Amino acid sequence: MATTTEQNRRALCDADTLSGRDSAPAGAASPELPWIENTGEVAPKDARALSKLFLDRLQDLEEGTHEYQYARNTLIEMNLSLVRYAASRFRNRGGDDTEDIIQVGTVGLIKAIDRFDLSRDVEFATFAVPYIVGEIKRFFRDTTWAVHVPRRLQELRVDLAKAKELLSAELDRDPTVRELAAHLGLPEEEIIEGLVAANGYSAGSLDTPSAETDSGNDQRSYADVIGETDPGMETVENLHTLAPLLEQLDDRERRIVRMRFGQEMTQSEIGAELGISQMHVSRLLARIVKRLRAGMSVEA
Repeated sequence: MATTTEQNRRALCDADTLSGRDSAPAGAASPELPWIENTGEVAPKDARALSKLFLDRLQDLEEGTHEYQYARNTLIEMNLSLVRYAASRFRNRGGDDTEDIIQVGTVGLIKAIDRFDLSRDVEFATFAVPYIVGEIKRFFRDTTWAVHVPRRLQELRVDLAKAKELLSAELDRDPTVRELAAHLGLPEEEIIEGLVAANGYSAGSLDTPSAETDSGNDQRSYADVIGETDPGMETVENLHTLAPLLEQLDDRERRIVRMRFGQEMTQSEIGAELGISQMHVSRLLARIVKRLRAGMSVEA
């Protein structure tokens, strides 16, 4: 019995014969395209030749038809090895799922298939790899930084990492800012900016155990060590609760509140401004404050 690889070679050599095989689903393949049973086992050499055949036919097929979908899907599956090759270059990125990288790279492969032009006289693999790598780099740039920094600093981080690795091997110690600047031909200020920005690539959890311990030698989290109550937080919460209650007051009541608590006017000054007695102002303020306090208690 012929192996899958042998079947694929026959498909390449005798496309018209294989396209009429009973094993192919009705309407799945064009009469001019071979039916490939296992695209994942197509040898790279055969994949290159078959890709030319499928890409050539894809340009003549109408988008949305069964034949078009078969040709496009087969091209994607046959060339997934290009995605795996490109993804392997990023395997040392800590914390990143290889499966996610492959999925992102596949998006680049699909874009390359949709944009490839046979008239350019260039190998499809040569055309596709930059698309795949570009999509993967865009993924890292847009999703892996814990804090957003300019693209210039993101790229500088990569250059700094390479320079630090090279100089550390040469000097047998960590390089200084001046040595990094000399190696990269950049001002020291820019090196410092890049080193600071690199701290935004990943963020540590506040629940991570700290180096400090309490009296019982139990390790505490960073949140326990550096966290403290913000005295202004309660004020902010109260103001947010108070805002809709102030909207329920009439214009004169809001004016009295603004003059007393905003402008810090005395009751006598408010009375003179409104043309009423100081005693009347006192009764109005007491009623307003009681109403607001009751509303705050309900909200709480």
